[in-house]
Formats: sequence, C-alpha cells, structure tokens
Amino acid sequence: MCVSDMRLLSRAVRSAARQREWSRRHFWGWLNAVFNKVDYERIKAVGPDRAAAEWLLRCGAKVRFQGFDRWQHDYNGLPTGVLGKYKIQAIDATESCIMYRGFDHLDGLEHVEEIKFNKSIYVEDTCLERLSSIGNLQESLNTMEVVSCGNVTDKGLVALHRLKNLEHLFLRDLPGIKDRQTTVDRLQTALPRLDLSLDLD
Repeated sequence: MCVSDMRLLSRAVRSAARQREWSRRHFWGWLNAVFNKVDYERIKAVGPDRAAAEWLLRCGAKVRFQGFDRWQHDYNGLPTGVLGKYKIQAIDATESCIMYRGFDHLDGLEHVEEIKFNKSIYVEDTCLERLSSIGNLQESLNTMEVVSCGNVTDKGLVALHRLKNLEHLFLRDLPGIKDRQTTVDRLQTALPRLDLSLDLD
C-alpha cells in the first residue's frame, strides 16, 4: 500500500468515526425528545401527579410522594391505587434528561415543595422561566437547587423571583452566570425571606 492510499484510508476512517459519533448523538437527542413528549390524554386519564411521575422517571429523575420518606426511582415500581391518591412532594432531576419540551407535565402539580436540578444538561433558562410561570408551583415550591447546569444564565435565575414562597435556593457551578451580584440582588429584593446559598466561584 502506497503513502497516498494510506492517507486516503486514514481520512475515510476519520470521516466514518465522526459520522458514527454524530449519529450516536443524534439518536440520543431524538430519544430524549421522545421521552419528554407530553401526552395530554395520559394526563387526563391518570391525573397530573401520576403522569408527571411517569415522565420524570422515564427521563432518569426521581420523585418523592407526600407521606413517604423514600425516593421513587423505579418506573415499574410506581404506586398504584385510587386516581389522585399519590401527590408529588419533591423532584430530584439529578443527571436526568428532562427538557423544556416536557415541562407541561408540571402544570397540574399542587404539592411540590422541593426541586433539584443537578447536572441536568438540558435544563436551560426557558425551563426555569416555564417552571416559574406555573401558578401552583409559585404557591407550593419552597426549596430549590440548581447545580452544574451549564445552560442556565442570569436570565433563568432572575425568573425564579416569581416563586413567591421560595425560601431556600442553592446555586453552585453555573458558568453561565455573568452578573452574579445583580442577579442575587434582584432575587433577594423580590423574595426577602429567601435563604440564598451560593458557590459560583
């Protein structure tokens, strides 16, 4: 095999490897979008809490129901029973694939007190803006954590000012935050009872 043939073969192998990597990413992006698709008929059939729990667990998150200490992470282990019996009290979306497309699942939830976004790579400003616009969550949510979500900027955090009962907010490792002091001032002015813990350096 001559040198020019080897170069040609080397280029072909590199091109195939890049194509395979793109295909793999495209597949996972497509699958995550499918997992986040909202089925409004399902919400009507099983109620908002059950439908939201199914969405969250399908995407790799966990939920805790009112009256339970244990986090539910097994989709097949979701409790059954009377429609509307189990109410989501807490959501832990650590390393999950939840994205804006699925946030309509949160609309009917009335008892969520705590949400954690930790290394949730698809969580971005539009997600926090959408979450903050949900009337039920404005009333019930009191504890929130946003950690290592690289797509969150000052704009998304400022939107949290609409969560009028938010008492505890923990922020860490958010490289998209550029105007830290202004963002903190706006949140604390809008939410005077807020205990804000920061680790953004």
